[in-house]
Amino acid sequence: MAEERKKLTVPDLALRKKAGEKVVMASIPDYPSAVWAERAGIDIAAVGDSLGMVSYGFPNTLPVTIDMMIAHAQAVRRGAPNCMIMVSMTYGSYATPDLGVANAVRLMKEGGADVVKMQGGKEKAHIIRAIADAGVPVMSHVGMCPHFMHQYGGFKLQGRTAAQAMRIIEDGIAIEEAGAVGFEIEAVPAPVAKAVDDAVKIFTFGIGAGPASCGQLLLAFDLLGVFDQFKPKFTKRYAQISEVAVDALKRYAAEVREGKFPDADHSYGMKPEEQEQLAKLITQHRR
Repeated sequence: MAEERKKLTVPDLALRKKAGEKVVMASIPDYPSAVWAERAGIDIAAVGDSLGMVSYGFPNTLPVTIDMMIAHAQAVRRGAPNCMIMVSMTYGSYATPDLGVANAVRLMKEGGADVVKMQGGKEKAHIIRAIADAGVPVMSHVGMCPHFMHQYGGFKLQGRTAAQAMRIIEDGIAIEEAGAVGFEIEAVPAPVAKAVDDAVKIFTFGIGAGPASCGQLLLAFDLLGVFDQFKPKFTKRYAQISEVAVDALKRYAAEVREGKFPDADHSYGMKPEEQEQLAKLITQHRR
């Protein structure tokens, strides 16, 4: 039996950043992909509310609920016991400090999270502080925050100008000062992400933000080609699982329609004497 690998802890994140060691992260929505992540040695399985789009077909992340996140987190926890599990707080679940604390605690107690993640910078610092003070390791999110998509007019690159970049840097500093253990940098120019990472001592991870951050995140269903309705610029396809799956389903359908499946190799047999006895019983029954 292979030796179990050491699971990352919250203190390890700051140590990894200080040592310049990269942390590999993937957004994992369910049990099968969690098993893949575990076998592949992924460091952090991020149960993101992006699962609303890739697993449920929502147009954005806003309809996802805390109860949905707990159920998915439990499945990922079972499939990836040696991954650190980071679970996203959903839109509206941290609207006030009290609500944020209550839902963060649920994600830890019921969902099995190692750390929770919300979204927002300076304007959310008091909520970050409340969650941290409640004893919950918390991260936040700067740059393009999907919960604020309607304010941007869609999923759009942030930090295009120096003034916008400074606001993102200030958000990162505020998150650190509020007691967070790290934060996500999403969809900003690479030089901006580097400036944000340089401005703080806590762990940062990027998606669509260049290589500067200690951690790198992609959606597993994006990089595997499971979700292929659209491809963000920052996603690299490492597989085309959707194509493989559709081809397999087509071949299955063809064999069923042609009477080729199931064949003898994929059917259960019966002892000849029992089959003969069954035939007699059927004949008697028909009389």
